Amino acid sequence: MVEKTKTMEQEIDTNELGESIVRILKGIYDPEIPVDIYELGLIYDVMVNTDYEVKILMTLTSPNCPVAESLPREVEEKVKTIEHIKDVEVEITFDPPWSKDLMSEEAKLELGML
Repeated sequence: MVEKTKTMEQEIDTNELGESIVRILKGIYDPEIPVDIYELGLIYDVMVNTDYEVKILMTLTSPNCPVAESLPREVEEKVKTIEHIKDVEVEITFDPPWSKDLMSEEAKLELGML
């Protein structure tokens, strides 16, 4: 009975963890565009498993993006700072390719596109 209670206390609150990850992502900016990578639409998916491992599927504004090496590493390092996270894997994809349509209304407003 004690073991059950202990396990229940350790259960992940995925909504809270997801919100923490989004907060971190909103603090990372594409150096060429003054908008964070989340609002820019570069984050396609964030998955968290019960072992506190995170997988982030993201894209870049172009395959030749100058931060192709550093941006995914920055995402990985910053998300790893969240308490309880054991591992972070960042996968880059260009399917579908990024377009301005993926940007949030907030990002479009910030860039004067509305």
